[in-house]
Amino acid sequence: MTSNIQNIQCLQERAILTPLNEKVKEINFTVQEKVPTAARTYYSIDICLNDEEVTIYPVGFLNSLNPSCIPLHSVVLKVGCPIMLLRNLGPLKLCNGSRLIVKALYAHIIEVTILTGSFEGENVLISRIPLIPTDLPFSFQRLQFPFRIAFAITINKARPSSYRLGFDCFSHGQLYLGMSRAKDTSTLFIVVDERKETKNIVYSQVLK
Repeated sequence: MTSNIQNIQCLQERAILTPLNEKVKEINFTVQEKVPTAARTYYSIDICLNDEEVTIYPVGFLNSLNPSCIPLHSVVLKVGCPIMLLRNLGPLKLCNGSRLIVKALYAHIIEVTILTGSFEGENVLISRIPLIPTDLPFSFQRLQFPFRIAFAITINKARPSSYRLGFDCFSHGQLYLGMSRAKDTSTLFIVVDERKETKNIVYSQVLK
């Protein structure tokens, strides 16, 4: 994939799908390391929203959190890398799940090119926005760019019939779901780890 980093059509049609967020992070880090452009790191500003909990949840702890719905505290980007939006920033043009490609990196703003949809090829500027996760027992706000690297994405994030893709899949039912996302099966690659096996469990009482 990195040999075609300047080929927008290649990035539009290809992705690595996997069921787990942890595997997504691992693959994205590995692939981005191979991209031959300079990296730039952007750090978030995290604050606890409840003044009474500030001493309980210090900034260092907030920085370490990685809720699934918001970007990381430390976002490392390179020009040419695909990214995925985690929030709706504008009707139709910039939606949650939209894939973009990094065009230029500045101190407080990032220029991206829209990869798919009616606005394909259009360049836009994105700044940090406040994000509040909803899946934690306390409230905190992270000011960060609202996206993640998207060489690899979870199967559930992939839009139907969108990709020529490869994915690592081991959960029951995930193979079928992942294959349904491909629009051209002639370029579909399924990676099989012979050290793993998935049991096909059928509950007979359900069929009675």
